[in-house]
Formats: sequence, C-alpha cells, structure tokens
Amino acid sequence: MNTSEIFQQLLSNLIIKNKDQISRKYKNITKALNKDFFDDESEIKNSLQVGSYGRKTAVNGISDLDMLFELTPELFTKYDNLQNNGQSTLLQDVKSAILNTYSTTDIRGDGQVVVVSFTNDIVEVCPVFEQSDGSYKYPDTNNGGKWKKTNPKPEISEINSFNITTNSNLKNLAKMTRAWKNKCGVKIGGLLIDTLCYEFLVANTNHHTTTFSDYDIFVRDFFEYLKNLDKNRDFWYAPGSNQKVYKKKSNFISKAKKAHKNVLEAIDKENNSTVYTIWKKVFGYPFPYPSIIKEQSIDYTENEEFIEDLFPVDIITSMRINCEVNQPGFRVEFLRNMYSKLKINKKLKFYIESNDVKKPYLVKWKVKNEGSIAKSRNNLRGHILNDKGSEFRKENSNFAGAHFVECYIIKDNICVARDRIDVPISNI
Repeated sequence: MNTSEIFQQLLSNLIIKNKDQISRKYKNITKALNKDFFDDESEIKNSLQVGSYGRKTAVNGISDLDMLFELTPELFTKYDNLQNNGQSTLLQDVKSAILNTYSTTDIRGDGQVVVVSFTNDIVEVCPVFEQSDGSYKYPDTNNGGKWKKTNPKPEISEINSFNITTNSNLKNLAKMTRAWKNKCGVKIGGLLIDTLCYEFLVANTNHHTTTFSDYDIFVRDFFEYLKNLDKNRDFWYAPGSNQKVYKKKSNFISKAKKAHKNVLEAIDKENNSTVYTIWKKVFGYPFPYPSIIKEQSIDYTENEEFIEDLFPVDIITSMRINCEVNQPGFRVEFLRNMYSKLKINKKLKFYIESNDVKKPYLVKWKVKNEGSIAKSRNNLRGHILNDKGSEFRKENSNFAGAHFVECYIIKDNICVARDRIDVPISNI
C-alpha cells in the first residue's frame, strides 16, 4: 500500500459503525421530551446534536454523545422563578420524561445534564433556552443553582465552513487525532482537539491543499506543532464561538513529542515492512496493516488480543503505569527512571501509578513479548488479562528482547483510560 492508500484506509476504518443505533437513541429521547414538554411526538423538533458527533469529527468507538433540547422562554421563566434550585427541578423533569421511554435504563442528573447510560455509550441531554444572539442558557445545579451559557451553533458552522476551505483536511486531521488519543491514552477533550486542528491549519495554509499522498508529512507537521505549544497555556478559543476551551490537566503535549518521534521514524522507513508497526504505535488498531506483511512479522501471533475487539475505546481520562524492578541484594528501581535496559532474572511489578477515573471500574492488562527469542520459545503472548482487584501485575524478566505491557481501565463497559510501558530486556 502506498501512502495515499494507507491514510484513506485509516480514515475509512475510523467511520462510526453504529450510526443507525446512535440516531435511534437521539430520536427516541427527542420524542420522549417532545411528548412530555410539548405534547408532540416529533423525533426531530427542538433537538440539536452537538459535541464531536454534531461537528462530524467523531470516530468509531465514540461513547460520549451530546444533545441539546430547546425549551420555550415561558418554561425558562417557570424554572427561573422557583425558589429552591429551579435548575435541579428542570433536570429532574427531563429525567422523568426520558424514563417514560427508557424505564429500565440508568438515568441520572449530573449537575448540568441528564446522563442516559446505555450499554456501550452515554447520551448527555442538556435542556437549553435560546437567547437573542443565538446562544443558549443551560442549567447548573451546583451551589444553589444558576444559568450558564453555551454557543455550539457557530462552532459547528465554522468547522463545516473551514473544512470546505481545507478540502476536508480539517475533519480528517481531527479524526486521526482522535485515533491517536485512543491509542496513546491522551486525555484531551473533543472540542480542544477540533480547536487545535483548526488553529494548526489556520497557521499552515500550505496544508489546505494537501492530498492523501502527503498525509505522512501532514501528520508530522501537526505533531511538531502540538509538541511545541506552551505547556503552561490553560485554554484556547473555540472556532466560531470564541468560547474558552480549557486544557484541564491534559497530557497531550508530552504525548505529542513521542508521537512526533515515531512519525519521523515511520517516514524514514517508508519502504520498509516495519513501517506499519511504527505507524500503529501512533494510531493504533484502526491503522491498516496488510495481512501478508503482518503475518510475516517475527512478532505476529494469531492469539494476540486487542482491547478494541472487547470494548469501545474512548479515552476521556488519564492513567500512568510504572514498573517496580526488584532482585534480592539490589535496591529497588523503577522502570521509567532507568536509563539502561533491564537485565534478566529481575522481578517486575507493574502497577497503576496514577489515574483520575472514579471507581467503580475494571482493570485489565496485556503483556506482549517480541523478538526472535520469544518466537523460538513460542512465548509471544498478547492476551488481555483480568486484574484481580489489586491494580498491579507481577512478571519476571526471563529472556532478552523487546516487550511491552499495557493497562486498561474499563468503566460503564467502555475503555476510558489506557497506558503502555515498554520493557526492553538485555541478557548482557
């Protein structure tokens, strides 16, 4: 496959596979709300799809779906005049209306939205009131209740317009960035992704006409742009609305540095069969890997499992794993602090060093051995393994080669956090 074919296939693989199911959920919720608030069973009226799905920059596996439901000025006056947190009463009324359709579904108010939790995705419904300037007021139940402002329509309009200006490169870049986010455990919001892609293309007009044949350079330049951003910057301005989009302790700059390094290596090895494995370090599961080349790799095993085959992957939180290295008679070391390769016969304890996922959740691990020794021992491994509740996994450095360990956090049946640590072992 040439560069053009590879990136066209990548974007094809990122297309949302369950659009019909998502559309049905939006329509059913809209119908329930219209019936309760307007005595109308329309599946379309008063509803607006927003967020990544509404901006058409979402990718397969999306789990966080956003919806606005527009109510009348008269209803605003009704809830605003309530003395005891009318915002909370509004969310409870929205919740009750949706329960009439989804009586057995987990539905709860959550500060500013009503969260409808399905098996593989969550719809966040926000009741809103349109203002004279086209923006919306929406409820915030915290601290006694207040009204806040959001303005998604200009964002959608500007993203769509600039996507035409850039020959679809804006939305393509935003989708590829989401693939990187989900592969590399990057905690970054969808609107911030779209904003950064937008600003990159505003500053790099040469990429407005970039074609698929040069998408490797396109991606290289974007990650170079990301890694050089000011790490102390707290927010950006969203396209169209100019509302502030906060970084919120995102790790995207440090992750972009590693991605840029991998992309440079991939470009350097463009005509080498190993180029696919390098690109997959950046974009992960959706990146194409021709079977005839994959199965010839020394690291290939048909028994390897992938988290994407077991759960939708939509990284919305951060996690970092580390490894405690121990051997009797030697001091304890930590793998991320070591400057040399591991030696054999070390005891390894992989553990979650930090994460910001609220419990309850499940933890799973993957251990993959690579190289000629692993192949000769028939010990490539690669299965997804259950954690026993301890949030650590013990292994041993038995033989030389490249190895890696990945950890996944599963919440509400969705993989919301992941991290990987490479484990290079030397027998010297």
